[in-house]
Amino acid sequence: MVKDLKTPVDHASNLYFDTATLYYRAFFAVPESITAPDGTPSGAVRGFLDMVSAIAKQFPPNQVVFAWDDDWRPQWRVDLIPSYKLHRIEDVSGEQRDAGVEVVPDALSPQISAISLILDVIGLPRIGQIGHEADDVLGALVAKSNQACDVVTGDRDLFQLVNDSNQVRVISITKGVKNLEIVDDAYLANRYGVTGEQYADFSMLRGDPSDGLPGVKGIGEKGAALIATHFATIEDSIAAAHAGDERLPAALAKKIIAGTDYLKIAPTVVNCARDVPLPALEISLPKAPADLSKIYQLKDQYALGASVDRLISALKW
Repeated sequence: MVKDLKTPVDHASNLYFDTATLYYRAFFAVPESITAPDGTPSGAVRGFLDMVSAIAKQFPPNQVVFAWDDDWRPQWRVDLIPSYKLHRIEDVSGEQRDAGVEVVPDALSPQISAISLILDVIGLPRIGQIGHEADDVLGALVAKSNQACDVVTGDRDLFQLVNDSNQVRVISITKGVKNLEIVDDAYLANRYGVTGEQYADFSMLRGDPSDGLPGVKGIGEKGAALIATHFATIEDSIAAAHAGDERLPAALAKKIIAGTDYLKIAPTVVNCARDVPLPALEISLPKAPADLSKIYQLKDQYALGASVDRLISALKW
């Protein structure tokens, strides 16, 4: 459900950031002409910090974690579905690059390093896991939490984490920080006809070009929603297709049977690996250090202006 974000937040939450979606959005939103004194681009750093500050003020957190892509395209996912995120390793000429290297704009790379350094100095935890994506880290954080969670992302594949019963929402930045959307089960039901628990099955059936997921040939959004809402698992829908289950139109059953090979492996690729081991880190909000000089050194080094001050204000230091 999309709520009026000018009204008070209805609960404090754990605020978990899908970091890459924020710094990519910041990079393309802020002019490259903004640089540090040494000429290094710094606009994405400013934009990133401003987004974090604005969101933290609107959704005052109990905890903050920045999920990191230590492995943005895990080999075990690629082994199952070779097209997985394949489009992200093509350069502008369409030629394939190293399959393990994501194409990152040259002007963004040093800014990612700057963002990680600033977060570390402030004391805001970054968590990544070799062999897993940030999505998996976020899934594990949500699974281990016994508090309300808000997952900040621009990727709809994380809609699978939404769960009203467990007070898990997605704060979508797709339309920008000034037009944030709160994604809960009602939002998903209204837009797609499914709940958060059903979204992963819906996505793998329909397909998702943004992640290189082919989907099942001939099954669109409506058919995927019908299947996801009537069967608890993909395995159940395959069994129903073979059994001639009356809840499944014959045309859809035929398409499921034809796509069985894909459907047997898709759940492993699409579902967040919520059992990823997480390091034992302190993820409560950091307390203000006695000495802010290191933070202000970075502020000056990257010409971050008031962006650092806004983040400090959001942390209530």
